[in-house]
Amino acid sequence: MRYALIRDRKIRMAIVGCGRIHGKHLEAAKVHSENLEIISVCDIDHNALEKTVSATGAKGFDGLDHLLAGSDVDLVSICTPSGLHPKQAIQCAEAGCHVMTEKPMATRWQDGLRMVDVCDEAGVRLFVVKQNRHNATLQLLKNTVMKGRLGRIYMVHINVFWTRPQEYYDSAQWRGTWEFDGGALMNQASHYVDLLDWLIGPVANVQAMTATLARNIEVEDTAVLNLRWRSGTLGSMSVTMLTYPRNLEGSITIIGEKGTVRIGGVAANEILHWEFAESHEDDEKISAASYETTSVYGYGHPKYYENVIQTLRGEAEPETDGREGLRSLELLIAAYLSARDGCLVSLPLEY
Repeated sequence: MRYALIRDRKIRMAIVGCGRIHGKHLEAAKVHSENLEIISVCDIDHNALEKTVSATGAKGFDGLDHLLAGSDVDLVSICTPSGLHPKQAIQCAEAGCHVMTEKPMATRWQDGLRMVDVCDEAGVRLFVVKQNRHNATLQLLKNTVMKGRLGRIYMVHINVFWTRPQEYYDSAQWRGTWEFDGGALMNQASHYVDLLDWLIGPVANVQAMTATLARNIEVEDTAVLNLRWRSGTLGSMSVTMLTYPRNLEGSITIIGEKGTVRIGGVAANEILHWEFAESHEDDEKISAASYETTSVYGYGHPKYYENVIQTLRGEAEPETDGREGLRSLELLIAAYLSARDGCLVSLPLEY
C-alpha cells in the first residue's frame, strides 16, 4: 500500500485525551520538536484541557468532531479510555489523518479488526503504542532471543504484581468497566501480554482464570494464564493489582536449552539473572541496560515516536502498526474467552 509522505515540513499532531498517559506523549513530542509539532489538543474535561493548552500552546477543543473540523493535522494521538479507541481511530482515519493509539488498541476483537480495515481503506497509517519494547533491558533480551543464544526455549513465566487501590478505580467512571477499560490483563498488564508474542513467538493455546477479589469493579483485579506456544514452549503469567502496599514486580523469566534469563524490578527494568553456555559481547551490556525507574511506563515513548516520524517520512517501516497491535489483542481476547467459558482456547481466533 502506498502512503502520502510528509518530508518537507514538521508533522502536525493532535493529542486526544489529556489524562494520565498523555504526559508521556508531550515529553516524546518535545524530544522530537524539530520534526513534529503539537497543534491541537482535545478533552471533555475543561480543566485538563486548559492545563495542556497552557503547557503546549496548542489550540484546544472540547470534542473530536470540532478538532478534526478545525485543525489541519497529519497525525492524531489517541490517549482516551481504551473502549473509545476504535470509534475515535476510525473517525480520524475517515478524516484522512494517520492514527497513533495507546494500548490496548481496542477492548473487543472485532473492533480491532475494523480499525485496521478502515485505516487501510483510508490510506492512512495506524500505529499502536508499545513503548516498553524500547526499554533497554527488553531490547537486550529481544536481541539475545533473536540470536538464538538461549537455544530451544523450554519455559517462560511473567509476573505483574502491582497495586491499584479502590481510589484509583473511583477516580473516573470508566475505570474498571468492561466497555471502556478492561481489567488487570487488558489494561495494566497489556504490555506484558505483548511480550509473550513479541519475545517468544506465536501462542498456540491459552487457558486462563480471572477473579475480582478485592476491588468494587466489573472486571478482574487478578488473573493467571497457562500457555503453550507453537514451538512447544510452555509458560504462565500471574497478574494482580492487589499487591500490598505498593507495586512490587514486573518480571519475565526465560529458561532455555543454553541459557537462563530473569528480568525483574518494578517494571522489568533490572537484569537479575543472565547466564549462558557461551559468552558473548552482549554480556558486557547488562549493567548499562538496567535502570532506575519511578514509573511503570518506562522511557520508551521517545524511541517509539522516532519510528513513527521516520515511517511518516518514508525512512522506515512501522515497528508496531495495527496488525502488530492485533497480535496481543488476540491473545487478550483468547484469555478472556477461556476464563469466561472455563476452557482451553486455541489461536488464531479466526482463519
